[in-house]
Amino acid sequence: MVLIHRANRELQSDVVRQARDAGYDGAKPAHNALFATLPLAGARTADLAERAGVTRQSMGEVVRELVDQGVLEMRPDPHDRRAKLITYTEAGLAQVRTGRAHILGIDELMVAELGVDGYECLRHGLDTLVEVLRARDA
Repeated sequence: MVLIHRANRELQSDVVRQARDAGYDGAKPAHNALFATLPLAGARTADLAERAGVTRQSMGEVVRELVDQGVLEMRPDPHDRRAKLITYTEAGLAQVRTGRAHILGIDELMVAELGVDGYECLRHGLDTLVEVLRARDA
């Protein structure tokens, strides 16, 4: 499990480094959880926090930072006017596209390193780990 933790930290750091290299100077590791969980149609902060496995307060702080950076916007939720829907701005969508392209590049790098079969084996092992741990909690 230590190896999975180390791999995750390296991946998170790599994504932030790439974002900064691409001109997104405000990128932080804490932002990765939001980018990984915010659908293009938007979501509420509470839903994002639950998906990311962080507190509402932590996610709220990340949302405020990214609103201040012009990456996100908050608007009334059309289904519940008391709630706010978090969505990407045009600048935020550009950052998402840049980040996703980088992640696809990491996939390609790993295929080059491990071969298609090795990469699929790695993915299968990680998917199985997630499934087994979720089943234990159910």
